[in-house]
Amino acid sequence: MSTSARARADACPGVFATHDAADGPLARVRLPGGAVTSAQLTALADAADDLGDGALHLTSRGNVQLRGVLRPGLATRLSAAGLLPAPSHERVRNILASPLSGIAQGLAQALDKALCAVPELAELPGRFLFAFDGGSGDVAGEGADVCWRDGALLLDGTDTGLRISEEHAVEALLSVARTFLRIRGTAWRVGELPDPEPLLRGISGETVKPQAFDTKTGLPIGPIGDHAIGVAPVFGRLTSAQARVIAKAGNAVVTPWRSILVLGKLDRDVGLVVDPSASSLGVSACIGRPGCAKSRADVRADAARIGRTPRVHVSGCERRCGKPAQEHVDVLAAEDGYLVDGTWFPAGDLAKALAAKDSAEVKGHQ
Repeated sequence: MSTSARARADACPGVFATHDAADGPLARVRLPGGAVTSAQLTALADAADDLGDGALHLTSRGNVQLRGVLRPGLATRLSAAGLLPAPSHERVRNILASPLSGIAQGLAQALDKALCAVPELAELPGRFLFAFDGGSGDVAGEGADVCWRDGALLLDGTDTGLRISEEHAVEALLSVARTFLRIRGTAWRVGELPDPEPLLRGISGETVKPQAFDTKTGLPIGPIGDHAIGVAPVFGRLTSAQARVIAKAGNAVVTPWRSILVLGKLDRDVGLVVDPSASSLGVSACIGRPGCAKSRADVRADAARIGRTPRVHVSGCERRCGKPAQEHVDVLAAEDGYLVDGTWFPAGDLAKALAAKDSAEVKGHQ
């Protein structure tokens, strides 16, 4: 684990402390476990239309962002929809849960309620991340500070060897958070602590030899069983019209892969990706220009011209906002072009460069 620590202030955006982006204030709405009811999704769509840019922007933590929030009233609307149960804790309700696991989803809601009931935990850094993995390994690989994976307790993605029952999972994760808050110094994440061992003190459970778990990220795209479907808005941008169609179908779960588990049947095609072979599923990108003043390019326009390829993330600057936790090709905007895993190419040759890289890697594995 890294021993580096960050001394600057924690500037993670929320509803009350927005981020001043180039296209206006950005508000991040936490959805613990990604769960959102039909009524809440409708409220978010209305807020995006009335107060923002008309879209919901999905994040790599299963949350939603509203951009260009230039008019007042967002907090009042979200509170009425039940999306701000504890204003003092709104920036620390960062909880991932396996979308298809009822156990993980239930634990996420239980942790959210318990977390909001502990006043001192409102002081957690806004980047501190909890996770509940039902055993499939989907969210366990998403960089959570503390994760319960079907009984196993993981810190910074690494198995501690401690085994915790479902009954005591919420209690164990809260214990880790309390201890982290007490010993963190200037660290924002568990991976920045010089020694994570103190985080486990006082937690009761069986101890076994730590394992190296496999991970398998992503939500199946397309029909899931008889009454659900996995969909993906292109680049995670869900228009208010698309959100209302999903809300009409039923409740939903926003995933950390910028996809959505719709717990119902969509009544019409509104431009959401429902084909698992769609080329856009392998490409992600930050907001880029004109939304971000730090971006060197309109990365989404350039990324839209990339065909199907192994996972690629296109960034407008070195912050690499929204990059996936899993292995991917790093594409970074540079002067008059892009760096593809560090090698410069003209912007017009980006698709060709990625295709050549893909071909070379395939040959290398044969």
